[in-house]
Amino acid sequence: MDRALYLAMSGAKQDMYGMQVHANNLANVRTTGFRADLEQARSMQAYGEGLPSRVFAMTERPGQSFAQGSVMTTGRDLDVAIEGDGWLTVLDAGGQESFTRAGHLKIDETGLLQNSNGNLLVGDSGGPIFIPLPISKIQIGKDGTVSVLPQGAPPEAMEAIDQIKLVKPNHKSLFKDTDGLFKTNVPGETYDASPEVSLLTGALEGSNVNAVGEMTSMIDLQRHFEMQVKLMKTAEEMDAASSSLLRLG
Repeated sequence: MDRALYLAMSGAKQDMYGMQVHANNLANVRTTGFRADLEQARSMQAYGEGLPSRVFAMTERPGQSFAQGSVMTTGRDLDVAIEGDGWLTVLDAGGQESFTRAGHLKIDETGLLQNSNGNLLVGDSGGPIFIPLPISKIQIGKDGTVSVLPQGAPPEAMEAIDQIKLVKPNHKSLFKDTDGLFKTNVPGETYDASPEVSLLTGALEGSNVNAVGEMTSMIDLQRHFEMQVKLMKTAEEMDAASSSLLRLG
């Protein structure tokens, strides 16, 4: 009975982990540039002393969905959406180059260009992009070129000051970190700017989460969890019946 009980217990535990993955996807259904996490379960043998005669269930997060989300027009000068494949390069809290599709940009009080999460945008020089304040207008081109019009200057005085680093790494070389940013799975590896990546200004890319699909997956996992609990109850009843037979003997 212990084998059935252990398998059902580990299965119920992993079902709960799976529901957490889908619940997180649902919570980010309106998060700009969010990429849905994928979830799968498989059986694993428990190795230790003796023969590996125990099997347990294990939930994995094998990757993310890289399908493009819907593009929403905002008309805001600092909103950008990537057309097709590609990523904006930003700096994480530790100063490491990371990648995101969230293009809701802003300028902080010191003139640094950052996204809505406070991550600094990286320019062609490899450092943060600095905007010389005060300015009357800012414009971001399809290739990521950032141009500004100094305050008080004539309209024809628009000047290019930097270019957002747009990269196009292989999806297989990326993983999503705990801060929500994508990073390379090869320590120390960096990517050069790609001329193939272009921006759509005045627009934002929404989340690629399918709310209906996530709800369906959560319902399926909930039913599977209930089945595992029933199996644990059955194992308990069978163990009690076996004990009764031993007492009769």
